[in-house]
Amino acid sequence: MCAHYENLRDPRVMREHFRAAPTALETRQDVWPGYVGSCIVRPPEADVGDEAVEPRVEMPGVFGLLPHWAKDDKLARHTYNARSETVAEKPSFRDAWRKARHCIIPARAIWEPDWRSGRAVPTRIERADGQPMGLAGLWDRWRNPAGQWVHSFTMLTINADGHPFMQQFHKPTDEKRMVVILPQDHYDAWLQANAAQSASFLVRWPSENLRVVMPGPSAPVP
Repeated sequence: MCAHYENLRDPRVMREHFRAAPTALETRQDVWPGYVGSCIVRPPEADVGDEAVEPRVEMPGVFGLLPHWAKDDKLARHTYNARSETVAEKPSFRDAWRKARHCIIPARAIWEPDWRSGRAVPTRIERADGQPMGLAGLWDRWRNPAGQWVHSFTMLTINADGHPFMQQFHKPTDEKRMVVILPQDHYDAWLQANAAQSASFLVRWPSENLRVVMPGPSAPVP
């Protein structure tokens, strides 16, 4: 599970790597559940042939999915990761999954706890080639008690038991999990995929394509 990541806030990289129109609104660099980060979505207008509409746009949102029935935004503290095995049936996620509200979460790095020393050591993980991560996610919108629309998103996660790199993280007794890093040439396909196609994108990123940068004590060596 991933509860902390570094949001990508460079408009140039947003344009060049993600080919997305950057937002003018402020987002945080270090994002935790309930904080405002950003995700990349495909606007509905892009499907009607309007050439003036960007096919990908950056959208600020709360890290932690807020379904339409949420009473307040505190739910985001528990909905920042969606398990691929149960996402279609969990009340917090099933509408976004059924409607294929796919998004890409742009990240410089993710943080995971390394427990091999017997205590949690925060460890920074990024792509081995230094490129940004495009994480597979779901988004939704929620009307808050003041009547304002709030966008939110969650990261999809998959089992990582036996993964040479990611199995080094989390408590020894816990199931190993990892986020879904999308290949760059899959971005459009993910954003346009329907619900029946969604599961085919949820695959493990190769361990040799991940690395630790600025690790803490006892951090894993790729």
